[in-house]
This record gives sequence, structure tokens and C-alpha cells, in this order.
Amino acid sequence: MKQNIFRKYLSAKVLPIWTVLLIDVFIIIVSSFLAYSLRYDVRSIFLEYSTAGRTILSAVFVNLIFFRVFRTYSNVLRFSSFVDIMRIFGSLTVSYGVVMLAAYLLDFHFGIKIGSVSVIFIAYVINFALMAFSRIVVKMFFEVINFDDSHSANVFIYGAKEAGVNIAKSLRVNLKNRYRLKGFIADEPELINKIVMGVRIYPLNDKIFDILERKEVKTIIVSPAKMDKMKDSEFTDELLSRNIKLLTAPPLSEWKGQTLNVADLKEIQIEDLLERDTIEVDLKKIASHLEGKRVMVTGAAGSIGSEIMRQVAQFNPYKLILVDQAETPLHDIRLELQDRWRNIDAETIVADVSNANRMRSIFNHFQPQYIFHAAAYKHVPMMEDNVSEAIQVNVLGTKILADLAVEYNADKFVMVSTDKAVNPTNVMGCSKRLAEIYVQSLAKKLQKDSKPSVKFITTRFGNVLGSNGSVIPRFRDQIQRGGPVTVTHPEIIRYFMTIPEACRLVLEAGCMSNGGEIYIFDMGKAVKILDLARRMISLSGRPDIKIEFTGLRHGEKLYEELLNVKETTKPTHHEKIMIATVREYDYNEVKTRIQNLIDLSYTYNQMKIVEAMKEIVPEFISKNSAFEKLDEKK
Repeated sequence: MKQNIFRKYLSAKVLPIWTVLLIDVFIIIVSSFLAYSLRYDVRSIFLEYSTAGRTILSAVFVNLIFFRVFRTYSNVLRFSSFVDIMRIFGSLTVSYGVVMLAAYLLDFHFGIKIGSVSVIFIAYVINFALMAFSRIVVKMFFEVINFDDSHSANVFIYGAKEAGVNIAKSLRVNLKNRYRLKGFIADEPELINKIVMGVRIYPLNDKIFDILERKEVKTIIVSPAKMDKMKDSEFTDELLSRNIKLLTAPPLSEWKGQTLNVADLKEIQIEDLLERDTIEVDLKKIASHLEGKRVMVTGAAGSIGSEIMRQVAQFNPYKLILVDQAETPLHDIRLELQDRWRNIDAETIVADVSNANRMRSIFNHFQPQYIFHAAAYKHVPMMEDNVSEAIQVNVLGTKILADLAVEYNADKFVMVSTDKAVNPTNVMGCSKRLAEIYVQSLAKKLQKDSKPSVKFITTRFGNVLGSNGSVIPRFRDQIQRGGPVTVTHPEIIRYFMTIPEACRLVLEAGCMSNGGEIYIFDMGKAVKILDLARRMISLSGRPDIKIEFTGLRHGEKLYEELLNVKETTKPTHHEKIMIATVREYDYNEVKTRIQNLIDLSYTYNQMKIVEAMKEIVPEFISKNSAFEKLDEKK
């Protein structure tokens, strides 16, 4: 109790400026006495007391002037830094330089002895050493007094170059009560076994785990420069299996010259560990297409639509027309626009894309030039049970918007599709394939008719990380509730892409199109969902959470495809974007059959609707669904 009161008292008290100044003056006097003793002997101080006195008085007088100039006494000693030491060095160098110059000139011209130059120089060296040492001692004393051993964790830092060392400095300054630095880990041979900030740099090999255990380290802070190496690393898996907590810091470019605070250190998330290369796009080209344009985004309150909005907003559009039928999420988008892009002219419109009259009034009023169509129903099991809604929103909604884009002479129409449209095994995937077919056949008709009209682009990609209702947020929620984590099948795999990079590729594809193409994105390596779940559980630090297999859901398949087996691809100038060569359909036939399908959807006879879908898209083979019986007739 007394120790806590003492600690609290010391941490609250700051020495007054005059006290620091008196201490520094005392150090000057002591330095002068020591200089005489070292240069001559102790008796010389008393034999030459007048000269010694003049030396001390001149050193004190001149130093006081430059202490004031350099403000060496104004800092709080316990927070002294290298900058403060350099300020002391500068002040003392100038002060003693002036004293030595004055001593030489007065002796040479007037025979007045202040003290020998050698004594003054020795005093200068001793003075600097004592003042720097006093700051260091006070700083270390307060660190020892205020260090709360009960709430601190032993840590290693992975990465011993600039970013890692800067993190270590932050631990010493802002985070000293939270973390105790016990060592660095490096994979650069030239750094191994070196000492940095008083701790050793250890190699990244099998022995590191024994070292971590011996030093009782349960937390590793990963330098942002090392995050790429953590993505597909046995080292990462071994750390997670040993229940070691992984933290990381923002890139150095985001530090803005400051040290880190506790809030800046973030637990590494599963999204950070997925093996993905950074995707670069031509921002200037995108800007040239969107700047000063009237841009419409449907599904603007959804995961993809809202991110498209954010990225388009950076390119100074003339107007944003944001359409969604979800009132509350769209209201959130409106608030975000007010906070971040209040200078952009934006309309947030609650509307259903399958309402033809409502869509016509919006086109008539705003005359959009660029349309990003992201509105769709996307959840596979839901659409298996609500076939009519899948047709009316995903197919009819797309048809209405595409026709209006032609009628109102829009420049481009970019439709967001899905990998589930390839060899569809469910209603949702087939509905998106039908939308693709309509848009592509319309584009080909316009090209054949040589009509200068809207350019239609379809973009097709897989799952996006963190989207509404996707697997990662669901797993995270299950883990927070204590489990179990539910996986449909031990062998199920999916392709993943982050929302921002998917939307960047959508914008890039929109710029390169001639019209009618279906663009597919390089989704990287497929991810086994079971491995994803295991890593998320390990990252949570709760190894007791179980995994349960629930079986494939209606319409779900083990492997997603980005291309039909009969399709091939052509490269584009962007290595992550390819053009799919797909079967072409006659527009007049497609228009008639899709309109019949839309009319049939209003009967709400699910079997007949799905049967009609399979006639238009013969590769649609149902899986784990009541509609499998329709395939038996083929």
C-alpha cells in the first residue's frame, strides 16, 4: 500500500524549473573542481583559488546564458530523450567554447587568467558526462518506480530493421508498462546474435520456440515489414498452435513521426494471414474515366456497393447516385458521406431495382453516365427457398437497369457477378448467370447494329473477406460466443479477395472494356475453410473451441469455379484481370426466354421456375437441393 502511494506521489510530481537549474549549476561547479584535480591536483584549487574561482564563475555565468538559449532545464527529466541530450551537448559546447575563447583573449591581451584552456576543456567533457548521466539516472529511476510488473507481458519483436526497432522504442516510451522487450527475431543472417536496445537478435529457426518458452514469451509483435512472410509460414502455424498471441503495428508511413500507443497495436486477424499479393491498379486511368461524371451505384449500402462508392468518391465525380432498398444501411452511408466527403454532391435513394417505374424516374432525373450494378440477392440457401425473388431482383433488376442505360445513353454499365455463375449448382448462381447472358447478348446486339451506345462490362469474382453474412464474420461471432465453429464440410474450399481490392479491380475492368466482355479476377490460392476456422480459433487464443461439421447447405458445392470448363481466357494489360471467352447468345431469343421466365416468377411455382432456368442454362445442375429431381429428366 505504502509502495503504491509512494509510486503515485513520484509519478505525479515534476521537479520545478529552478530546481533543475540549480542541479545543473551544481554540476558545473563540481565539473570545474574535478577538472583542476585531474589536470593538476587537489591542492592546486586552493593555491590558485582566485583563478579557479574565475573559472567557475565564468563557466556558470556563460552556461546560464546558453541554458536559457537552448532551454536545457525546461524538460521533465523522467521523459528525457536523445533530443534533450543533444540540446545539452549543443549548449555546453557553445558555452565552454566561449569561455575558452575568452580565457585565451583575456590572458593574451590583458594578462587576466580565467583558467587554462586544457582545464576548461576537461571541465566541459566532465560537465556533459554528468548532465547526460543525471538525465539517464532520473529516467531509469522513474521507469523502475513506475513499472507495473503484474500487468506487463514479455514480448519478442519479429523484424529487427527500421520498423521493428521503432516498435521497440515505442515499447520503451509509451508501452513500457504493458510489454517487456525480451528479444528480436530476424531471418537476415547479418543481424543474428547482434544486440539492439540491450536485447539479442535470435534467428528464425526451430530453436526459437525453446527460447520463447525459456523467456516466458507469450506475445510476439510482428513488424509490418514482415507481415507478408507471416501469410504462408510454418512459423506462423507453429506459433498459433502454441497459443502465442500475435500483434502488429501500422506501416511506418502511417506513424507521422510519432511513437506508438497501446491502441496502435492490433491483434493480427485472419484476413492479414491469407496468402495474397498486393493488387495495383492504374489510378490515373480510373480517374480519367470517373472524374466529373454522374455515377450511379446500385446496392450502394452493401459490402461491395459501399466500397465502390468510397473508391469512386476519391476520383471527384460530378454526382453520386446511390441506390439501395435497405433503408438503415443506406442511412449509414449518408452519414459517412457527410463525415468524409461532404463536398461531393450525392443522392441516397431508397429504391428497388426491380421496380421499373421507380428506376425510370431515377434515370430520367439524374441521367447517370457510369453505372455500377452491385444490387443482388447473394445468399445461396436463401435463394434456394425464394426462387421468385432471385429472378425478380437478380435477373429482372439487371434487365431493367441495362435497358435504361441504353435508353438514356449511359457511357458504361459495370455489373458485379460471381464465381457461382460458373456451372451453377444453385438458384442464386444461375440467376446471376442469366443476368450475365442478358447483358452480354444486349452488348453484342448493339455492336452488330453499329449503334454508339453504352459499353457493358461484367466482372466475376469469388468471395470477399468480411462481406455481410460471409464466413469470416460468422466464424468470429461463433468464437466470441464460445463456439462451436460450424463448417459445412471438411474438404470445402473457397477463393477469397478483400473488399477494397475486389472493388479496385471492378473499377479497373470498367476502364479497359470495349463492351460485352466478362472479366474474371485472379483470386489467388483457394483456401480450405477448415484451415481458415482452425487459424481463427488459434488467433483468438481459445484452443478449447470445437469445430462441428454441419453438412453442405442447399445448392452448395465443394469447389467454386471462375470459368466454365468450356471457357478459355484471354489476358489483359492487368495481370490480375482476364477476359472469359464464353458462349454467345442471340439477343432476341434471350430477351423472349428471360421475359417468359420473369413472367413465370410471379406464379411463385418454384419447380416450374427452376425448370425454365435449367432450359436457358443447361449447365445448371442442382446440388443438395429439392430441385435435383429436375435433372433426372435430362
